[in-house]
Amino acid sequence: MDGGAPDADIWTLRPIAEGPWAGWAHWANDPFEALSGPFYTRRDADGRARCAFRTEPRHMNASGGLHGGCVMTFADFCLFVIAYDILQGSTAVTASFTGDFLGGVGVGALVECSGEVVKAGRSMVFVRGMITSADEPVMSFQAVIKKTGSRPEIRTPS
Repeated sequence: MDGGAPDADIWTLRPIAEGPWAGWAHWANDPFEALSGPFYTRRDADGRARCAFRTEPRHMNASGGLHGGCVMTFADFCLFVIAYDILQGSTAVTASFTGDFLGGVGVGALVECSGEVVKAGRSMVFVRGMITSADEPVMSFQAVIKKTGSRPEIRTPS
């Protein structure tokens, strides 16, 4: 999650117990991502973070495709999830973001992302990821997260 607010509740992943997203989690209190998503995350069997959302008409541009701003917002959510463990104890912001749009997505599609931390230093975390839909690439991205301070301990779902 992009930002430096020290409020611990913002950094809490809230598990989803029922419905189509049961077994996933989302940030407990991020107003922008709630408005622009909602976006979800879970750990795959190999322990890697996976993020996803299902597109709705409000996510589309005037041409009927997934809006590039929505894709970039989802990518920003994903990069903080990918770096989640490394960011424990730190507030952080997106310092740099580069993305390549590779394909389009229509209404009702499942959009997913996975990625990795390339390098984690004392104050900078380098992340790359791939957003896909129906196993087709939508966006590749790389970003740098800047740790800006300390924050309360992150609470994870049990």
